[in-house]
Amino acid sequence: MDMHKLTRELAAKNDSKIVMLVADGLGGLPQEPGGKTELETAQTPNLDRLAAKGIQGQSIPVKPGIAPGSGPGHLGLFGYDPLQYQIGRGALEATGIGFQMQPGDVAIRCNFCTLDADGNISDRRAGRIPTEESAPIAISLREISIPGIEIFVEPVKEHRFVVVFRGEGLGGNVKDTDPQATGVPPLDPVADDSASEKTAEVAKEFLRQAREILKDQPKANFHTMRGFAARPDMPTYEEVYGLKAAAIAVYPMYKGLASLVGMEIVGEAATLEDQMTVLKENWDKYDFFFIHFKYTDSTGEDGNFADKVKRTEELDACLPAIEALGPEVLIVTGDHSTPAYLKSHSWHSVPTLLVSDCCRPDPHTSFSETTSITGGLSQFEAKYLMLLALSNAGRMGKYGA
Repeated sequence: MDMHKLTRELAAKNDSKIVMLVADGLGGLPQEPGGKTELETAQTPNLDRLAAKGIQGQSIPVKPGIAPGSGPGHLGLFGYDPLQYQIGRGALEATGIGFQMQPGDVAIRCNFCTLDADGNISDRRAGRIPTEESAPIAISLREISIPGIEIFVEPVKEHRFVVVFRGEGLGGNVKDTDPQATGVPPLDPVADDSASEKTAEVAKEFLRQAREILKDQPKANFHTMRGFAARPDMPTYEEVYGLKAAAIAVYPMYKGLASLVGMEIVGEAATLEDQMTVLKENWDKYDFFFIHFKYTDSTGEDGNFADKVKRTEELDACLPAIEALGPEVLIVTGDHSTPAYLKSHSWHSVPTLLVSDCCRPDPHTSFSETTSITGGLSQFEAKYLMLLALSNAGRMGKYGA
């Protein structure tokens, strides 16, 4: 049986609140054999105190041995099988800046680039042109007109902008035009299937007009198109879990991921402290809260062990503010591991802690990679975490007679 069909059948309504605090890239590794991970090195009194009340284990974001991107990593936590539901980068980028994609739209993540006199790419990112320079240039591309197609062009940051095509018969499977190299010309957009041939033709015409508009720009005299993606057809949190869900995130991409599964993006937050304020202000309006913390991931990708430790301690310090609101279920987890040792997302499972009044605590009194290996939740696929959250919140009925 499809998992969401099951949750629809078993869903029960009550007034319970669920908070899922996602420390992006939470899992780590020791810097040397026998050493401690970032989480084990950090002073985390609140996580350790909650560990004594809760149950922990290790979530597998996609499948054993697979290092996930942020999209699949979060979809798994949200209870959507990341192998079944795939979100293209263009759709992530568009929804991440607040663009409301409609069914049939195709979004493309675009990079300004610099072409030399021969039409070859000399800089794939136009010298990482600053946003204040690039945004007006992106907006100038709104002049482009293609019969039968509605076109949206939105600046993002530095050399990046988003283009969305809206019209009949557009598919999202088109190859990137970025050759991933300099000294060669950009590629033509090529459809990967017959349903996307119209999209490829529209993209060619867009690029033709863009080249003319941009030809006199000193840096951004052309652009590449990457991550062509249609809007994924995904059921919402309300439909599959009966939950009114809110997302409190700083970075656009995670707001985009949350909005694609029907969460409402609430508040404007630049810091974890801001996020706690937004949580408190919206506490009575929602059943489920997704709170995203980015910096355990970015410090890991930088290979900065000490900074990841500090960011983990910062995360720990926000927990009393969440506890003070009295959620029936509190989950602390990550969408994947990002060990500073590897400077990248990795395939390792992710320490996960669940606290509720009926969670059957395991014997651990601290929270880390080592304790989670032998925790009461054992190893489980992340897509089942929402089932555990719902049951611990009293929001799941009995299956079968």
